[in-house]
Amino acid sequence: MTDNSDILSKLNLYAKLGELHGQNAFKIKAYANAAFNLKKIKEPYLQFSDAELTAIPGVGKGVVESIREMGASGTFSDLEKLLEITPSGIVEMLRIKGLGPKKVSIIWKEMEIDTVADLLDACRQNRLVEAKGFGLKTQSEVAHAIEFSLISQGNWHYARLLGPASELVSEIKSSFPQNKIEITGAMRRCSTILSEIELITDLPHGELTEFLVKNNKEVQSGGDLIDSSGFEKVVLTLLGQYPVVIHCVEMQDFDRVHFEITGSDTHLAKLGYISGQTAFSSEEEMYQSKGYSYVIPEQREGLDELESDYLRGDYIEFWHLKGVLHNHTTYSDGLNTLSEMAEFAKYEKYQYLGICDHSKSAAYARGLSSERLIAQMNEIDQLNEKLAPFKIFKGVESDILSDGSLDYPDEILKLLDFVVASIHSGLKMEQEKAEMRLMRAIENPYTTILGHPTGRLLLLREGYPINHQKIIDACAANEVVIELNAHPYRLDIDWTWLQYAQKKGVKISINPDAHEKSGYGDMYFGTLAARKGGLLLQNTLNALSLDEFEQFLEQRRFKKGI
Repeated sequence: MTDNSDILSKLNLYAKLGELHGQNAFKIKAYANAAFNLKKIKEPYLQFSDAELTAIPGVGKGVVESIREMGASGTFSDLEKLLEITPSGIVEMLRIKGLGPKKVSIIWKEMEIDTVADLLDACRQNRLVEAKGFGLKTQSEVAHAIEFSLISQGNWHYARLLGPASELVSEIKSSFPQNKIEITGAMRRCSTILSEIELITDLPHGELTEFLVKNNKEVQSGGDLIDSSGFEKVVLTLLGQYPVVIHCVEMQDFDRVHFEITGSDTHLAKLGYISGQTAFSSEEEMYQSKGYSYVIPEQREGLDELESDYLRGDYIEFWHLKGVLHNHTTYSDGLNTLSEMAEFAKYEKYQYLGICDHSKSAAYARGLSSERLIAQMNEIDQLNEKLAPFKIFKGVESDILSDGSLDYPDEILKLLDFVVASIHSGLKMEQEKAEMRLMRAIENPYTTILGHPTGRLLLLREGYPINHQKIIDACAANEVVIELNAHPYRLDIDWTWLQYAQKKGVKISINPDAHEKSGYGDMYFGTLAARKGGLLLQNTLNALSLDEFEQFLEQRRFKKGI
């Protein structure tokens, strides 16, 4: 089954291969632009008519024809022609962060390297240092990117697996309503990165296997099909790519094995749990028997969740969120207009919306000049009269510049209700530089929220290095909120730092960084990560009601004297 991600991947690959082989520059640019604009669309492309697709900026007839081919066969002829004349190792190189077609062309045609393994070996031998366009620093970055990509292979973002897993569970439940089947393992812990979908059921192994095969699932027939608890398991590949393990247990063992598979080995060891030696009628009872408070599944990682000073109480839930902060519109690089973003937020029963389009230095994202930002503020005033009591707050995602300053003068910043300060440029910097930029921005009285503090993209890009304690301490001292960017590729700040932040009195804002109205839903994944880190309701900024949020902003401005 071809989805949006597959289509975008192949369109981008075609553009890169076309440039690599010196194909028609106009056509290459057209495909690259189409992929860039299609990325903003969340609805399945294959459900669009040809007319709807060509209405998307940059999407022409040739791209539509390629999308139709992919819908029918999973690929398109122009791409296949280029793949036929490109070594597979070169295709892999084009997927490595920092290696574009020009550099790959030098590696392939001048250095005669055509596999990623050979490229990594060449880096270790310092062969790239003298190559045109490289150098010692670039060589080091290439080696690091390769090593990171190798580690990432076979892993998936939680959000990518949740849909297929939920559909499979529903499919089995609808056919076997009298049996139990649940998500278990690392997926039940809501781990941000997963290697597989893991389920548990009391269905007999043979009956389940017969059902799956009958429904055209790719079930593994050989290999070790006994799990660590001694029960049979079904191993399959879902939708041709997602690995699934289903543990088939006896009904009387379901709850016990479900508990054992859910918790990490470290968590169970710290708990003093030994399989078969502890009888319990509920997980709550099991923790109580060991002298501990109940630990929700998300937190069973074996870190500090059993410690006496671990913060406990009302953990944040998705439905607690009252406002949506950090969102983009067509003023910068968003897909929906300001009014569309506001009306949808109101429709979704949120009480308030924070608009944070990109600031002027973000030319790649149509960042707002001071004049355009003021024009947006005026439109917000008009919409607030129309949509009351729902309220739109005037904000901006200000770039943190190279020297740590914000992207507008104070006379513009003081007109805003709040500011999200984020780093978007110069990401390949040393820790000292990164911390200088962040510290200066945090100390700026106009910074309300520190956006995605490390700039990471899970499985795609490591964040710039920072001392988290130092940055969190600075936010505490300057009463700056830290963003938990809820986009499934970011989830930044990492959940492992939420306990420390809360103990320091720092509030957390679960922000979708939405570039279209459907992006509000990403706050669900942010909430899962927040629960994993033990974020409490009272420490979550956008769980405040409209009145409470307005009061928070007013008090902060008064304290800062702005």
